[in-house]
Amino acid sequence: MTPQEIQERVLAWADAPERREWLLVARREHFGREGEPHEEDKSFEARMNRLLEYYVYEFRPNGADSTLELYLKEGADGLTTDERAQVRELGRGARGLFEVRRIRPGEIRVQDVFSGADHDVVERRMATGLAKKDIIEARLLPHGGRLHFSAAFLFHPREVRRTILKEVRRRVKASARGEALDVPGMIARLSRMALRLERYRNVRVESIYDFDAPDPALTPRPG
Repeated sequence: MTPQEIQERVLAWADAPERREWLLVARREHFGREGEPHEEDKSFEARMNRLLEYYVYEFRPNGADSTLELYLKEGADGLTTDERAQVRELGRGARGLFEVRRIRPGEIRVQDVFSGADHDVVERRMATGLAKKDIIEARLLPHGGRLHFSAAFLFHPREVRRTILKEVRRRVKASARGEALDVPGMIARLSRMALRLERYRNVRVESIYDFDAPDPALTPRPG
């Protein structure tokens, strides 16, 4: 099975009437942190994909197990041993903030901006428009012994690359002094900034990606 086929199986199982409330709760949690997209937003489709990935890989309906883990326990009776292993492997993936370090045919090397770890990722679809030093949010999915990008990407403007990396370094240094390093919180704030930039195109990008400014709640698209 491909990663997409696995995710579709999990979602089909989770769509049973007795489990549909899970997605509603996951939606409130996810969009409450990252901003709720509108259909007219350019990133609407990508953000809906991000919600589904959060629901499968991160949301914990019972407080302990992810939706994918519950699927393995309760809904995967028809899978072979190898297929079960593929599902478990996929569940070890993680979302992160990365800088593009190298682009080759069929493979992209990215660096986790928080840990500094490099990852070589199989990718045959997205090299167009992507450049070295771009900052992206992505989910890396292990499958067949290699890493693959999931379907949900978020690109941050090249003009604020230095600003983002400066804030990452500040947070990493603060963590060395005992302050908690909240990587998901940073990713969520960047997500809100990117959505705000889509809706307020007359505002300078540097004014939106300003980590010294208050973090206002997203407001509807101006009429």
